[in-house]
Amino acid sequence: MKGRLKWLMPLVIGVALVGTACSSDDSGDSESSDGGNSEASAAASTYTLKTEGTLTICSDAPYEPFEMEIDGKWTGFDMDLINAIAGAMDLETSVTVVPFDGIWLLPAAGECDIVVSAMTITEERAKSTLFTDPYFDADQSLLVRADQADEFPTLESLAGKNIAVQTGTTGETYAQDHKPEGSTLISFDEPAAMFLALEAGDVDAILQDLPVNGYRSTQDDSMVVTETFPTGEQYGFAVDPDNAGLAEAVNAELAALRDGGAYNEIFAKWFGGAAGN
Repeated sequence: MKGRLKWLMPLVIGVALVGTACSSDDSGDSESSDGGNSEASAAASTYTLKTEGTLTICSDAPYEPFEMEIDGKWTGFDMDLINAIAGAMDLETSVTVVPFDGIWLLPAAGECDIVVSAMTITEERAKSTLFTDPYFDADQSLLVRADQADEFPTLESLAGKNIAVQTGTTGETYAQDHKPEGSTLISFDEPAAMFLALEAGDVDAILQDLPVNGYRSTQDDSMVVTETFPTGEQYGFAVDPDNAGLAEAVNAELAALRDGGAYNEIFAKWFGGAAGN
């Protein structure tokens, strides 16, 4: 990233990283110079892994700037963060790309150990998955073509127009609850298709998470964020409810990364500046 992203100013990016220190019996004691929790070995909580020595990740990627693959390497805010956590746990990482809709069900189904996919914690999802402590705060937003910014400055100005949303997301839910009269919601399975549809004029706007729309606007000056919608959403990783020890281990390393300053370093890499707290 080059400099501070102006679109982040409305955000208060927070980290509520509270967890009891723990470690895996499988992976043994671990400590990381990037902020690994030296108390993790003391709690000796246990967890299971799909593949010994590897944290298997489910992610709906790419989802810039959170998850993306560049030159065969997974990166982005989420991926850098989970790689730091896994490293502190003496684990490798392996990524499985899957559609977002229902992704939170996959750890319990044995498809992966953890979901890392810029996923909002909701009461409904929490009925069937176990979330870690939240690690990112995000609102919803409206992205339009820059040459139509004056025409579509607000959601209400899109009455009778086509609005793109991603299937199974909180952005889709927000759009369903707040769409203007006569507008049509068009659902897509992944963000890249939404951006192409907006560029081609097949849709008039995209309603989705502010960090994603905002990042796109910094990479493509033909698109601009015209409105944000405070929703109080928080992202969390998700694991099998029967694998609570893994959530505890991740929470411990999240807290250690925050306390040691590594979280702020990762945040600054992708968003400029330091996290809100």
